[in-house]
Amino acid sequence: MPERVLDRAVPFVLGLFRIVVGLLFAAHGAAALFGIFGGGPKGGTVAVGVWPSWYAAVIQLVGGLLVAFGAGTRIAALLASGSMAYAYFVVHQPDGLLPLQNHGESAAMFCWAFLLLVFTGPGALALDAVFRKAPEEARGARPLGVVASGTVPANSGARD
Repeated sequence: MPERVLDRAVPFVLGLFRIVVGLLFAAHGAAALFGIFGGGPKGGTVAVGVWPSWYAAVIQLVGGLLVAFGAGTRIAALLASGSMAYAYFVVHQPDGLLPLQNHGESAAMFCWAFLLLVFTGPGALALDAVFRKAPEEARGARPLGVVASGTVPANSGARD
């Protein structure tokens, strides 16, 4: 019985995970771009167009908000995951092999969290669900012999 309750909660827990991760990521971008929440990595803002810091901050803000709201979740999460992989290997990894040595824990965690969302999708409470058709209709997948209403036709070819 408890497994059934937990299984039914999965889409909602996944949705909450997506919202929290997206908002945390967006806060990093907002801090770097606008100097809020204590500012960027060195306390200020990132100058417009500076590679890669400004572009990373834009990806963090926009990608984080898209993921948090569940709009284009898989694509936004893929871009965010890639940007964090880049951040880890280019910015942090030269300072040491492990995240604890090179202060890349947040980059590694964001990278894997977003990669998880690429494969799981947004879960519940996402704008993606508002803009897509019913899952079976969108994929065109129905079990053989089942009509759109979800019932098996009387003359489905089954033998008595």
